[in-house]
Amino acid sequence: MTLLPLIWLFALTPVGGELSGNILISSDALGYDLQYRVYLPAGADSTDALPALYVFDGQWYIDEGRMHETLDSLIERSRIEPVIVVFVDNRAPENLRLNRRNGQFFCNPRYIRFFTDELVPAVDAAWPTRAAADARSVLGLSFGGLAAACFGLHAHDTFSGIAMQSPAMHPVPSMWDAWADSSRLPVRIFLSSGDYNDNEARTRRLRDILSKKRYEMQYVEVPFAHNWMNWRPLLDDVLLFLYGD
Repeated sequence: MTLLPLIWLFALTPVGGELSGNILISSDALGYDLQYRVYLPAGADSTDALPALYVFDGQWYIDEGRMHETLDSLIERSRIEPVIVVFVDNRAPENLRLNRRNGQFFCNPRYIRFFTDELVPAVDAAWPTRAAADARSVLGLSFGGLAAACFGLHAHDTFSGIAMQSPAMHPVPSMWDAWADSSRLPVRIFLSSGDYNDNEARTRRLRDILSKKRYEMQYVEVPFAHNWMNWRPLLDDVLLFLYGD
């Protein structure tokens, strides 16, 4: 009498990936330690060569965005290819009240160098990634979206996917001209905004610049402000754009 419901239970339970604990990394480029967590999709093994997504404010995307659950669902239903996700915590490991994001995200060349010269090689050495720019992407929200825009300009030889949720561009006012004046770079772009209280005019300006440059881009605007009611429901859109069929 209990066997059949038990079979149904296993059939209906999604197969989940593994989310590592915090991994400490010492950065010579930045002069301090950072930590990150890695999502490994279900069924992955050491012989795979999987794409990798690097997420700024990774602790928020896990705690508030529940992004690992979205990944499990999309991968289990074959909506996206399996992907390794590196959730980078921007807080000081020794003092989680100290968030260093403002000193990292405003096109800080040392932060970019930390990724390209230290974090990416460490991840490629330890996890079954495909070590190529066209297999790597970055994702960020607010100032993290600004960081993603900076990486698109200055680290496109390492990352080809640039995903920006509600990018707060105003700390680097040269950013719009930098994208407008650059040659068309080898990147694909996801860009989203709320339609009120979300820097939407600045984001639309960036959208128009990127459209004029004929980038491969998906732009999404939703009826929410600068919060997780905006960002979390769009995570499947981000992942489908980067890793869908």
